[in-house]
Amino acid sequence: MDYIIETHDLVKRFGKFTAVDGLSLKVPRGSIYGFVGPNGAGKTTTMRILTTLTRPTSGEAWVAGHNVVQDRRAVRRAIGYMPDEFGVYDDLRVWEYLDFFAACYDIPEGQRRQLTNDLLELVDLTHRRNDMVDKLSRGMKQRLSLARTLAHDPQILILDEPASGLDPRARIEIRELMVELANMGKTIFFSTHILADVENICTDVGIIEAGKMIMQGSMSEMKAQMMPHREIIVTVKDNETAEKVVQLVNEMQDIISVVILDPKGGRARVRIDFAGDDEGVAAINQKLNKADILIYSFQEEMRDLESLFMGVTKGIVT
Repeated sequence: MDYIIETHDLVKRFGKFTAVDGLSLKVPRGSIYGFVGPNGAGKTTTMRILTTLTRPTSGEAWVAGHNVVQDRRAVRRAIGYMPDEFGVYDDLRVWEYLDFFAACYDIPEGQRRQLTNDLLELVDLTHRRNDMVDKLSRGMKQRLSLARTLAHDPQILILDEPASGLDPRARIEIRELMVELANMGKTIFFSTHILADVENICTDVGIIEAGKMIMQGSMSEMKAQMMPHREIIVTVKDNETAEKVVQLVNEMQDIISVVILDPKGGRARVRIDFAGDDEGVAAINQKLNKADILIYSFQEEMRDLESLFMGVTKGIVT
């Protein structure tokens, strides 16, 4: 697989405190990679190393094929970095803010006006182009900051807690914007402790705690590791019917266990732990129907990321 960001045994110490402890991560090109962990886990320090703002104590890191220590200028050309704090630009208008950063990347003056217009349209701030930056809401400032990272058309966006402190609507807007940018060919590497942001948009995830990588991989791989078998809940009329379900299903392949659960809503329930595929699930349903068993519901249980992640880290949700 083609990885656009890689680290190998990355370590960063501040005196006696180890912020990043032997971290190895791999970010596939074109992915939306969620870097997940509680506050103080080492996310920001890792990002500062990847953006060449902090030198590692030991280990190596590469961004777009460039070593972050040896090829700092090349790394900075390849990335757009959005820190967790917006910065102080109270005396600039919105368009001036973008024009300033475009100039910092040596974009010719004759091209900057059109670039600014395009970026404002992308983040839906055209109607605020002449407003003072300090008059924008936090959500608008985040979108403006994201637009600024795109001024030099980088391959990779490194975003530190882009949805932190935003109201639900603004968070959704930022998520949708990240998906749109990924569809444009950008690789998105963003840190968060908000699991909904990961569940809704990420293709790949890395879980960090106390400076160590606990687990990483694609979303499908992560779910397979943390939920190795499928759970199917069958609701039927009564316990007698539930016992028939147990007898029938136990005869089938890839069955791990079949258990009668406590009744719910006056109905009997059976949990089937199953190691097979979608065709196997359909076969279970078909067998019960052929046996003339009246099924009130046949539902596969899906764990959300919060319950999955809590199994591998002590305090990821803060």
